Amino acid sequence: MPPRLLCPDVTTAPLEHEPLPPEEVLDGSPTTAVHSLTSVGGAEVGIWEMTRGTVRDTEVDEVFVVVTGRGTVTFQDGEAVELSPGVAVRLTAGERTRWTVTETVRKVWVA
Repeated sequence: MPPRLLCPDVTTAPLEHEPLPPEEVLDGSPTTAVHSLTSVGGAEVGIWEMTRGTVRDTEVDEVFVVVTGRGTVTFQDGEAVELSPGVAVRLTAGERTRWTVTETVRKVWVA
């Protein structure tokens, strides 16, 4: 049986950051970290974090909830979603996005 407690506190769990590919960075020197927690029914569940800055990304099918931080994710069609604790967002595979983080954003995702 897999463990029941996956993380005692997703808001403070230590994460190892890495720089992003320079061709994806639009502003600043942001880093990201990802930590897989488990898988459920074929979907992976984890924690992701990005420090201040602006980057481009190509998304996977994902649902996430912001647990800390602030920023904006802007979609190719122009829609912008303000990110803050408690906000839930759906991403679609292949979408191009722009992430602008003003306060380190941490999310719990299912993909």
